[in-house]
Amino acid sequence: MKLPVLSRRADFLAANRGLRIARPGFVLLARPNEADAMRFGITVTKKIGNAVVRNRMKRRFRELLRDALPAEGLAGHDHVLIGREGGVERDFALLRQELSAALAKAAQGKGDPPRKARPPKK
Repeated sequence: MKLPVLSRRADFLAANRGLRIARPGFVLLARPNEADAMRFGITVTKKIGNAVVRNRMKRRFRELLRDALPAEGLAGHDHVLIGREGGVERDFALLRQELSAALAKAAQGKGDPPRKARPPKK
């Protein structure tokens, strides 16, 4: 089954207002969407590494989501994985377990507490 992919910036910004579940290798964002379809998106910033490292991480995340979402994903939700430092070196089976735990926590509606606001830049 081919899952729809998030491509518009507005969808990623909307997902950022949903549940946030942080794990050592990634952050999962989950938010209900109006499309009633299960969609996913992946974000890996330049802080993580060069293009080779970022693309490798995105390929690993894409495979993780294609494996996990049909069985464990939230119906009618957008799922966004944000890569974290060290996520590319983590064992794939360990990432899979962490994603399962994060999806289960999101299904219960339990996200991490909101982050503290950053002080404004000068």
